[in-house]
Amino acid sequence: MTPPGFDIRRLTYADLPQVIAIERRAFPTPWSLAMFVLELSKPSGICLAAWHRPAIAGGDGEPRERICGYLICSKYDTVWHVMNVSVDPDVRRQHVATSLINGLLERVDDPLGQYTLEVRPSNGGAIAMYERFSFITAGMRRRYYQDNGEDALIMWRTPSTLQGRLDDVPNAWPVPPTSSMPRT
Repeated sequence: MTPPGFDIRRLTYADLPQVIAIERRAFPTPWSLAMFVLELSKPSGICLAAWHRPAIAGGDGEPRERICGYLICSKYDTVWHVMNVSVDPDVRRQHVATSLINGLLERVDDPLGQYTLEVRPSNGGAIAMYERFSFITAGMRRRYYQDNGEDALIMWRTPSTLQGRLDDVPNAWPVPPTSSMPRT
C-alpha cells in the first residue's frame, strides 16, 4: 500500500534530472546519467518513481509534485535484479521504498518470480525491509562497494525463500542471519 500523499509511477527519461539530484544526495558513489538512460532503455526492465504530493502549495498556490524515490530493476534471463532503490533523505522512513518494492512485485505478478539484489551489511534498515518481503541472504560479494570497499550481501526472493528456504537459490551458501550481523 502506498502511503497517503505518494504515488508510484513508471520512471521516464523526463524524470532523470530529479532522479540524479536524489542519487547524488543519497549515495557516496552515485550512478551517472548514462547508467540511468541505459537501464530505462531496456525493454524488459521495470523502472519506477515515487512521486510526493505535498500538502503545502508552492508560491503560486499549486501543490508541486516531485520525485522522492525510485527503483531500477532489470530482468536477466529468468531473474529480476533489483539494481537501485533510493529514497530522498528528506522523506525516508515513510514507507516509500516499501511502496516501490510493492510496485515492482505487482508489475511482475509472477508467483514463481526470482529476484536478487545486493545491499551493504551496514544498511540495517534496508535489510530489514527486504527481509519483510522474504528476501534471504544467500551469499556475499567481497569489497563490492567502491567508496569504502564494504562487502555486499546478496539477497534473494524466490518461491523457496517465501517459505524460509534457499532450495532454488543459485549458488547459495550459508551466511550468518542478517539480524545478527553488525549494524553501523
